[in-house]
Amino acid sequence: MDLSDLLSKEAVVCGLKAKSKKQVIQELAGKASAATGLSEREIFDTLLQRERLGSTGVGQGIAIPHGKLTRLDKLIGFFAKLDRPIDFDALDDEPVDLVFLLLAPEGAGADHLKALARIARQLRDSSVAENLRNAGDEDAIYDLLVQPLTSSNAA
Repeated sequence: MDLSDLLSKEAVVCGLKAKSKKQVIQELAGKASAATGLSEREIFDTLLQRERLGSTGVGQGIAIPHGKLTRLDKLIGFFAKLDRPIDFDALDDEPVDLVFLLLAPEGAGADHLKALARIARQLRDSSVAENLRNAGDEDAIYDLLVQPLTSSNAA
C-alpha cells in the first residue's frame, strides 16, 4: 500500500495553527468532512473516542489519530505539519508537530491496520520526518509522504 492511495495533495496542511490536541483533531475533522461529505461532528467524536482509549501520539513528534466510520467507503488520510509542536499526550511525552489522520470504513479490518503500519513506517524514518519538518509547502510535504519506502525504512 502506498500513501498516495490514501492521501491527496488537497489533504495536506502546512503550518496548521493549533494550541491543543483537541483543536488539531477539530481542524482535521473539518477537512475530512469537506472531503468525504460526512458530518464533521461524527468524525470529531469518533477520533476523540479513539483518543480516550490511548493517545495516538506515537513518539518522535508524530501522532496518527485514526478512527472507523460506518458511512465511509474507502480509507482516506489527511496530514498536517503544525506551525509549532503541541502536547498530544504522546507515548514519549514529547510534543507533536507531525499529524497523519487516517479514517477507515467500519469493515476495513486488515487494510486499516496495514495503512496504520505503512504510515508509521514512513513517518518514523528519521530522514523523512526531518525533511517533512523542513518542507516549506503542501506540495513538498505531499511529495515526501508519497515517496516509495526505501530498504532502510521498509522493515
